[in-house]
Amino acid sequence: MKNLVSALVYTALSLGAITVGTAAHADLAAAAQMREGDMKKLVFHATPQDTSNAEFFLADDAGTTTLENYRGKYVLLNFWATWCAPCRVEMPHLSELQTEFGGDDFEVLTIATGRNSPTGIKKFFEEIGIDNLPRHQDPKQALASQMAIFGLPITVLIDPEGKEVARLRGDADWASDNAKAIIETILARAPS
Repeated sequence: MKNLVSALVYTALSLGAITVGTAAHADLAAAAQMREGDMKKLVFHATPQDTSNAEFFLADDAGTTTLENYRGKYVLLNFWATWCAPCRVEMPHLSELQTEFGGDDFEVLTIATGRNSPTGIKKFFEEIGIDNLPRHQDPKQALASQMAIFGLPITVLIDPEGKEVARLRGDADWASDNAKAIIETILARAPS
């Protein structure tokens, strides 16, 4: 019975609950079926959603940018803050995911939203041993606001076309075997 239910859900996802206009979106349907544990909180959208064109600040006073500059790859966008206890637990998992999958097709993008001093962000990363994730900031929460980020942490999966395809509210073990299998499935047909 469980296999029948899984097959029916997969068929429903394949036929329209997730847009499958491209092979990459078909992989999203397959990834949605794989969710276990913390990844059950990863909600795939029925259709890809627009993101924001709001600027955010690059680390170390390197200027500003927008999500537009990340097109062409999958981006796991994590909104966090230095005062957020679950963020402290989650960040090493995101770091491990970046180490394993980061490259031309995938990137973990971390943005401290709200009141987070650059010094506090550096200290946060140093204390938990993170050296491979960006320390970008959204101090006035322009990006977070336009993307309906309420509460932290929230992680958004953005496809290579710059559309939000999934969202996870709260912290998660992004270094789990299940999370890695989901990312691997999504990247199976990522543009090269």
